[in-house]
Amino acid sequence: MRAGRKAVVARLLPLLPAIVALFGSGAVAEGGDTCPGFPLIRYEWDPASIRNGSCDAQPWSELRYVPLNETIGRYASVGGEMRQRYEYTRNPTFGQDPQDDHGVWLQRYSIYGDLHWNAHVRAVAELQSVLSDGRAGGPGPTDENRATVENAFLELSGTSPVGASIVRLGRQELQLGSARLVSVRDGPNLRRTFDGVRFIEQSQRWTLNLLAVRPRNDDPGSFDDSTDDDKSLWGVYGTRSFHGRVKGGVDVYYLGYRNDEAEFAQGSGVERRQTLGMRLFGMVDGWHWNWEPMIQFGRFAGADIRAWTVASETGYTWSRVRWQPDLTLSANVASGDRDASDPDLETFNPLFPRGTYFSEDAVLGPLNFYNAHLFFTLHLSPSWSLTTDYNLYWRLSDDDGVYGPSGHLVRPPLGSDANAVAGALTLTSEWRLGPHWTLTAIHTELSPKEFISETGPSETEHFTELTARWRF
Repeated sequence: MRAGRKAVVARLLPLLPAIVALFGSGAVAEGGDTCPGFPLIRYEWDPASIRNGSCDAQPWSELRYVPLNETIGRYASVGGEMRQRYEYTRNPTFGQDPQDDHGVWLQRYSIYGDLHWNAHVRAVAELQSVLSDGRAGGPGPTDENRATVENAFLELSGTSPVGASIVRLGRQELQLGSARLVSVRDGPNLRRTFDGVRFIEQSQRWTLNLLAVRPRNDDPGSFDDSTDDDKSLWGVYGTRSFHGRVKGGVDVYYLGYRNDEAEFAQGSGVERRQTLGMRLFGMVDGWHWNWEPMIQFGRFAGADIRAWTVASETGYTWSRVRWQPDLTLSANVASGDRDASDPDLETFNPLFPRGTYFSEDAVLGPLNFYNAHLFFTLHLSPSWSLTTDYNLYWRLSDDDGVYGPSGHLVRPPLGSDANAVAGALTLTSEWRLGPHWTLTAIHTELSPKEFISETGPSETEHFTELTARWRF
C-alpha cells in the first residue's frame, strides 16, 4: 500500500504547477503581450510574423525565426512540444473496463521543422513520440506510439485570378470547421494525421479546401506506421467570412468517406458515406453561436444509409462584468438505427471527430444521441479561467446502442428500452503562463442513468486529469 502511494506521488510531482492552477491567480506572462500564442496545428502559424518583434527573451526563441536569405524570403523555423498528463479513473466506462491501480501517466514529445525556401516553396516535418504507463491491460489505441512522423509535406503556393492558391502534398494534420467531422484529435495522447493531397484557394471572403486523404494507421512501435488503406476521405469545404458588425462566417461542405471494415450495433461491412453540411457561426454584442446541420447518405453492407445530425452552441458573454462570465448551451442530436432487423442503416457517423468530444474522460460519442450541455465560465484573470459544465445525455433510438467518440460500441441496444444514458458534471481550470506554458486540471463525475443501469455495470465514473504543456 505504501509503495503504491509512493508511485502516485512520484507521478504527480512534475504536475504540481497544474495542481496550483486550481487555486492560483493569474501569472505574469513571461513574454508579455507581444508574444503570439501557438495555434493548435503548428504549421498554420507563420514564424515570419514575429521576425521584427523582440517577444520573449528565452534562449529557444531565436529558433522560431531563422533568416537564411532575406532577399528571396528564405527562412527556417524550429519548434516543439512537451506534454505531461496524469489521469486517474475510478470505475472506467461505468466499471466495465479494467481498473487502473494508480492512474495513467501519458507523455507527448514533438520536434518541428519548417523551411520556407522562397515565397512559393515550403517543406514541413514533425516527429512525435507518445508514451504511456499504468493503463490496466496495456496502452489503448491512442495512448502510445514510440516514434512516428506526424507531419511531412511539401507546400507549393502562388497567386490565382481570385487570390492565393496552396497545394500540400504528403502527411499532414487536418482540422475542418469546428472539428465535428475532421479533427486533429488533440485531447488523447496520440494526435491524428492523414496522408494525401490538399488544395486551398483563398480570396478576400472565401477559403476553399479540396482534399483527398487517408488516415495514418497507428502502430505503437518506432517508425512502423503506414497509410490506412481501409479508410479514405475526400471532399470540398468552403468558408465565407464576415467582417462587419457581426463577426463570423458560414461553412458549406461535401465530404465523402469509405471504410472497408465498418462496425455498428447492426453489424459490420463495407461503408460508403456522403455528408452534406452547413455551419453558421459568429458573435455580436456579447452573443456567440455555432450551429451545424448535416445529412448523410450512401451504402452500408449492401443496404442504404440515411442519417442526420444537428449540433448547436449558443451563448452570451458579459464582457463588462467582473471576471467576464460566459453562459453557453450546447444542444445536439444525431440519428440512430431505427430497426436492427432492417438492413438499412440510420446511425450517424462523425467520421474523424474530436477524441474527447463531450469531456476529457472520452466515454460517450456523437452517435444515436441527443443531449443538453450547459457551460459556465469565469475568466478570473487574463491567464486563468474556470469552467463548470453539466451534460445530460440520452440515446435517440431504442433499437441502437451507445457509442464512444471513435464510433466503437460502448453498450449494445439489448436489455433495455430506456433512453437516459448518463449525466456528467465537470470542473475545468486552465492557466496560461505566457506563450509557452498551459496548465489544466479537470475533474468529471459521470453518473449512469436507466439505460446503463439496466444493461451492465453501472458504477459512477470519477475522472481526474492534470496536464502541463510546454511549447516553443
